[in-house]
Amino acid sequence: MKKLGFGLMRLPTTDPKDQKSIDMPVLCRMVDTFLERGYTYFDTAYMYHDHQSEIAIREALVKRHPRDSFTLTTKLPTMFLREEGDQERIFEEQRQKCGVEFFDYYLLHNMNSRVLDTVERLDSFGFARKLREKGKIRHIGFSFHDKAEVLDKLLTAHPEVEFVQLQLNYLDWESERVQSRLCYETAVRHGKKVIVMEPVKGGALAALPAEGEALLKAADPDASLASWAIRFAASLPEVFVVLSGMSNLEQLEDNTGFMSDFKPLTDDERGMLAKCADIINNYTAVPCTACHYCTEGCPMGIAIPDIFAMYNKSAKAKLLRSWRDPGKEEYAEFIKSHAKASDCVQCGQCEGACPQHIGVIKALQDVVAAFEN
Repeated sequence: MKKLGFGLMRLPTTDPKDQKSIDMPVLCRMVDTFLERGYTYFDTAYMYHDHQSEIAIREALVKRHPRDSFTLTTKLPTMFLREEGDQERIFEEQRQKCGVEFFDYYLLHNMNSRVLDTVERLDSFGFARKLREKGKIRHIGFSFHDKAEVLDKLLTAHPEVEFVQLQLNYLDWESERVQSRLCYETAVRHGKKVIVMEPVKGGALAALPAEGEALLKAADPDASLASWAIRFAASLPEVFVVLSGMSNLEQLEDNTGFMSDFKPLTDDERGMLAKCADIINNYTAVPCTACHYCTEGCPMGIAIPDIFAMYNKSAKAKLLRSWRDPGKEEYAEFIKSHAKASDCVQCGQCEGACPQHIGVIKALQDVVAAFEN
């Protein structure tokens, strides 16, 4: 299996503000091109695209291609588990939505210290083992967003896990908050293969500050900025799939192009990306990847990722001493039809859901101070 996987969290849409408006003709062309170029791994999840991603892949992939021509992965949403029977109900719903008899890979989604009690109480790992015994899934793993010490405890307690899905990219490699390197090393120490998510950090590594872009373009004028990020992750020896959330045919053609003749990074190139990470960090106020996990249960309907994008745009303008503040201008227009940052009631559900461990409440207060006061 080739190392590039198709992540189905950022699909093409006809309306960028409506996650349900998946552009099916474009998605079908992307799926066909992906398969034609010899790539087979597709990754979806229960809540992606406002619960529509699994249905979309049924229509674009499962109904249109032989089952043995692709590998399909989905995830048990630990954040939605409450009581006995939820796991069985959700799995059967996923099977119907995807239109398959079995999943090749099945993950416990977004494992972290906040969901451990629920997972142990409902014996989610045991549930996955039973599914494998019945032939309804082929391989068991989990996606992970927490500290390396939590990962170590999980893998020690559950040696039956075959692989781990981790957020790995050159921006988070030495991050104390995300701990990409430490988590990777922990998985390797336990003998687990690794699937990479967020190699381009929600698109942040595909649109760099001018200094960072100049650095990478000087090294290879023809290489896309995103290609450096994906090659960074794919160069790690225990990584067997790197997921890319491709949103249009151009991104897919670029990714499948350079990954068809994959060249691991040299030591000099890795050093260059470390310098690029330092440049990016200087411009980023809130390290949000726009996964939208935080918006699922927000009682005030605050579009948190959109607001953080505007705040980051404003921070960059200030750092560059621009005479305009495009983020603040965009925010003023945005709140005419959307909830404001100051509408936050500080319930904290967003912080429990955030895989980046962002202090969302404090960050929203910073937005209020910058944009509303």
